[in-house]
Amino acid sequence: MKEPVVLFLAIFLLSLITAQASKCNRSCGDQTVPYPFGFSAGCQIPLNCSSSSQKLIAGFPILTINADRIKISIEATCNRPLQALHRLYGPNYAPTSRNAILLQNCTSPAPCMIPSTMVYTHFEALACSPDSSNISCYSENNVNGFADYTKVTRTNCKSFLSSISAESFNESAVLEVRVVELGWWLQGQCSDFCSENAICDEIVSPFSGKPGFRCKCKHGFTGDGYRAGDGCRKAPSDCNLARYISGKCGGTTRVAVLVGGIAAGASLMICAVLLCCFVQRQSNSKARHSTKRFLCEASDISIPIYTYKEIEKATNSFSEKQRLGTGAFGTVYAGKLHNNSWVAIKRLKHRDTDCIEQVMNEIKLISSVSHPNLVRLLGCSIENSEQILVYEFMPNGTLCQHLQRERGDGLAWPVRLTIAAETAQAIAHLHSAIDPPIYHRDIKSSNILLDYNFRSKVADFGLSRLGRTEISHISTAPQGTPGYLDPQYHQNFHLSDKSDVYSFGVVLIEIITALKVVDFSRPPNEVNLAAVATDRISKGRLDEIIDPLIEPNSDSWTLSSIHKVAELAFRCLSFHRDMRPTMMEVAVELEQIRLSRWVPAEEITCAASSEVSPCSSSSNLSERPLSTAVKTAGLENRGLFMLQMSNVGCVNSMERLKDNSPVSVQDPWLSEQSSPSSSSLLNNVTH
Repeated sequence: MKEPVVLFLAIFLLSLITAQASKCNRSCGDQTVPYPFGFSAGCQIPLNCSSSSQKLIAGFPILTINADRIKISIEATCNRPLQALHRLYGPNYAPTSRNAILLQNCTSPAPCMIPSTMVYTHFEALACSPDSSNISCYSENNVNGFADYTKVTRTNCKSFLSSISAESFNESAVLEVRVVELGWWLQGQCSDFCSENAICDEIVSPFSGKPGFRCKCKHGFTGDGYRAGDGCRKAPSDCNLARYISGKCGGTTRVAVLVGGIAAGASLMICAVLLCCFVQRQSNSKARHSTKRFLCEASDISIPIYTYKEIEKATNSFSEKQRLGTGAFGTVYAGKLHNNSWVAIKRLKHRDTDCIEQVMNEIKLISSVSHPNLVRLLGCSIENSEQILVYEFMPNGTLCQHLQRERGDGLAWPVRLTIAAETAQAIAHLHSAIDPPIYHRDIKSSNILLDYNFRSKVADFGLSRLGRTEISHISTAPQGTPGYLDPQYHQNFHLSDKSDVYSFGVVLIEIITALKVVDFSRPPNEVNLAAVATDRISKGRLDEIIDPLIEPNSDSWTLSSIHKVAELAFRCLSFHRDMRPTMMEVAVELEQIRLSRWVPAEEITCAASSEVSPCSSSSNLSERPLSTAVKTAGLENRGLFMLQMSNVGCVNSMERLKDNSPVSVQDPWLSEQSSPSSSSLLNNVTH
């Protein structure tokens, strides 16, 4: 009697355990997933659900799941082992060939269908170590298969950085950055899982070689195609035009009247659409011609005018993935125009009539000057109530990002000094070479852009105003960025060239210290960097705030030049504007400090006259390469532009080198060309 009872209990418990194991939980928080996915052991394709209700597969967040693929997020991570990619090859899923696998630490580059410019634009900001920053990628031509893991390992790459997913790898394709697409399937026989009215797609696992399949409903049926899922049910029949005319929808109708009415209505609609398109095209054409004429009349310039659709296409409808940054007056996006080159597209914020004035002011200012260290305006678009400016693209971001270690591993002292000298030359050009002079009014490290060779480019003329020679200052409402603002300008609304000198003095302190200009985490009396710097310099305690990355004690020139730049910054930060040097004097002194690395001060000479003395350097020495990773065996001749100085004592007259600067803002500067440096040098630098 006891044995049958024990047997019955054993059968009951086994069936209970089996039923519990076959149950599949498809919920993760308030989210559900379709069959055959789930979050328990009884599911055909098990997933994970985090404590924050985040769906995961192989440890990576899931973005979307559909009938044949899964898209997951792969954040870019430096030096991630290549074995992490192996986790994406599971028994029921694997990466498709519509992925470009981004790799690092490669001994031989892998074949890649994505242009290298696209890869570096999205991933160059990673702070990887110099020996692991090279990026390669692997992709396959077959867009309907799976990525071969064995071939990926043969690339001799050690690190899995991230991935880019796309339907096709051409210039017009929409790329999904930091995304991996996984194809999925079920194991077993189609007849065991597919619904009666479903089609079975057979698949071979790319990793194990085992057969697999997916189900989908036949035409005219809806559902997921799986017996355990929604199955396949007949789609509701709509009463279309053919059925209505044939009388199958119920009732009778006069076919001739119906067809005639439909034809007449369609004709009227087509005519109305054509008329609207014609009127809109004429209106857009007039608006473009009117905008171009307005720009030419208002600013005496001629620049390319782009349509709003061209700008929208270039930025992928102003995609957040292509956003470079947001400033006080608008947002900047990376984009590609019809000439297939990268540009920076600045979309100004919506404002009242002052915004139109702002656009015209910026276009006039940037187009009226030509200097290799000033950002070039390449075009604009003013339609659809949008004001958009197109600039040359600066791939290395801003000086502020590098000083704050937001990009790269920091800049060496010679690189910082060259950037400071070039920036000073650009501002001096605005003050001295333009009539009337141009005052920038918003000089800061985030407005100093860096090109491919880390050459300085001064940007954002949004707050600029034209100076007047008949008055020493302009009374206007104070505008600018806290921490960089001239205290006299802030108190008295008196704008002059010395306001830019003060702001540039703050930038010099940033270059030396790499500290934030305004930082509330510092003690209350040290929130303002300018106040901290003037206090330390006046007390002879500059070493306390020097950025240790620049290694001030590495050699005598480095320490001496840092102190000379600090002394120059101290003079720029004088409260009284009359005590500050001019930007021309600042540019010349910085150039002398920079060149003193290779040329003794007594050899840096120039030709002087009693009135105006154009000066040039005494040597054919060029700047050293800006990249610390590149070493050159020799020095090349450079074209130096002439800075005019009055009453500068010089020892010898020197040969003036040919000026090879472009004659207009539209002329390109070749990458191998050097940016000009000042050729007039002071001989009385304080040691």
